[in-house]
Amino acid sequence: MTTTPPEPSASSAHPRFAAALQEMGLGDLTARVRSFPDATRTAAEAAAAIGCELSQICKSLIFAADGTPVLVLMDGASRVDLDLVRQELGAEKVTRAKADVVRDTTGYAIGGVPPFGHRTRTRVLADRSLLEHDVVWAAAGTPYSVFPMEPKDLIAHAGAALVDVRERTS
Repeated sequence: MTTTPPEPSASSAHPRFAAALQEMGLGDLTARVRSFPDATRTAAEAAAAIGCELSQICKSLIFAADGTPVLVLMDGASRVDLDLVRQELGAEKVTRAKADVVRDTTGYAIGGVPPFGHRTRTRVLADRSLLEHDVVWAAAGTPYSVFPMEPKDLIAHAGAALVDVRERTS
């Protein structure tokens, strides 16, 4: 069963994210932000609320590569292979960043981190799996809001390097 997303409201996106969209010349995107009464902080929650495939969700995940935050954009149906991220970055150690590091780095809480519009500039890796869709949905700065965008545009606006860091299942 597919659900029809609610009509957007002017306050759907986090104010910092809405300001970032304006600065990037993407102000019209704020009209496409969808807000939901129930949390969309996990990929499964977001896909259920939107009525899309799990893989159409773009997860924005912060990791620490030798202590330096890095953003990885991954499709919602996949997991990040930390060893592949480590190899891609030439790092000794890659771990999932703690909640305070995520908030300090991005300005957003886990579950609402958008793919761009962060407080600080970080290195960004985007998994190639995102390109398998015409449109993906990403967090708009809150655990209740998402926005649609073509994957190539999302990757470009995030300043991401296109990589293969998806965990492979055997």
